[in-house]
Amino acid sequence: MKRTRCKDEQIIGILAAHEAGAKYADLCRKHGMSEGTFYNWKAKFGGMTVSEAKRLKTLEDENAKLKKLLAEQMLDLAAVKELVSKRW
Repeated sequence: MKRTRCKDEQIIGILAAHEAGAKYADLCRKHGMSEGTFYNWKAKFGGMTVSEAKRLKTLEDENAKLKKLLAEQMLDLAAVKELVSKRW
């Protein structure tokens, strides 16, 4: 997944400026991003505070670790099942 050039705090600041009345086209031009990026950020971070965004990031990281562990366990289980089926 491609990382953004902006940190979550900066994204929330940009969205807060939009909520304060700035036009999205001006914000996109100023920060060098596309309109699609702006609306993706708005869908993901709209109405969040910085602390909520940090919490979201930690939860996403934890979720990725757990998914990786689950995948490894499933591979190990499949290998053991295959080994046992070959012996009998």
